[in-house]
Amino acid sequence: MEKLKLIAGPCLAESKEMLIQCVEHLLNICSKYDNIDFYFKASYKKANRTSGGSFAGVGDNVALQWFDEIRKEYNVKMLTDIHSVEEVESVSKCVDVLQIPAFLCRQTELLVAAAKTTRPVNIKKGQFTTPDAMKKAAEKVLATGNNNVWLTERGTFFGYNDLVVDFRSLIIMKEFGFPVIYDATHSVQKPSIGEQSGGNPQFIFPLAKAAISLCIDGIFFETHPEPKNAKSDSETQLPLSEAEKFIEMILNMYNYNG
Repeated sequence: MEKLKLIAGPCLAESKEMLIQCVEHLLNICSKYDNIDFYFKASYKKANRTSGGSFAGVGDNVALQWFDEIRKEYNVKMLTDIHSVEEVESVSKCVDVLQIPAFLCRQTELLVAAAKTTRPVNIKKGQFTTPDAMKKAAEKVLATGNNNVWLTERGTFFGYNDLVVDFRSLIIMKEFGFPVIYDATHSVQKPSIGEQSGGNPQFIFPLAKAAISLCIDGIFFETHPEPKNAKSDSETQLPLSEAEKFIEMILNMYNYNG
């Protein structure tokens, strides 16, 4: 049985101290289990904030330096988003997995540039696209000779300011032969509510249970020591204090499915 891919961490690198608090807590949880393939996630900047005045990051070079230091000090694999071809080379030196944001999942040049680093490429399914279309996105990576592609479901636009998860998409994408991951926190967003996105965090646990029951390969979730004070995605990040309960729940179901 393959290890469960677990991608977890704060939405945005707000401070090095906060990153360390999160990675230490998550590593302590994961150390209790043998079948978790853990990746620490954080964005070094947010390139698509709802409002132009929203906090977007501490500065690319500063955040990437933190990633590199944490990766080496804690011997942890790291994942982050990339937003343009120009960023790819420098970012790939500081992390282990490159993630293509959902809004950019069709950007051919970005997919190809990420693939050419030979890093695994995690493509988030666009809120506007079908699961079938993700095969074409994956094929853009495969065409470079990089066969390490992951596909992540994060919900589909449902009218204005809402997302729904069509669980058929997890089954459809599994048929393509790539690891499929469910994003448990972005999937409960209510995009562009006011100055930033809102959300329904009460659905994080039950929807993750539904996803893991379909024998997917991994779970993605964002977590923060104080979500209400987070500078990004404050309505959907899981409190760090609840991370162990969440991980234990999904791992128990994953082991049962296996």
